Amino acid sequence: MYTENTWGHSLDLLHRTMSVNLMRQDVIANNIANADTPNFKRADVNYESALRRALESGEQGGLRGAYTDDKHIPFEKNIDYRTVRPRRVLDFLTTAKNNGNNVDIEVESSNYITAQLAYNLMVNSVSHHFNSVNIVLRG
Repeated sequence: MYTENTWGHSLDLLHRTMSVNLMRQDVIANNIANADTPNFKRADVNYESALRRALESGEQGGLRGAYTDDKHIPFEKNIDYRTVRPRRVLDFLTTAKNNGNNVDIEVESSNYITAQLAYNLMVNSVSHHFNSVNIVLRG
């Protein structure tokens, strides 16, 4: 498969992160749409921290465990980054309004713009990947 090299690996990561960013934009848009709904709790998307743990689990280093039995619990566990899925998480800890709603329209608008800019940056990066391939193929 094309993910066996660094070009394919980085392109696959960009593709997955772009999908998560679209999901994040949908969640933020839903938060904004329900800004005046009583007792509505805002949602957020968690993905990057789990992806970082998965990517760091593949790096070698640190202490290696010695196993004398197949039933021993492994110290290190490699996590395939392709198994990491985004999680939609509700925020029950905060309340911004007297009606139990915790959506701050200014914060959500800022988060939406940030997600949109990150998506555009990733689109440009994917475009750069393919432009590099075109340069090599033409040369």
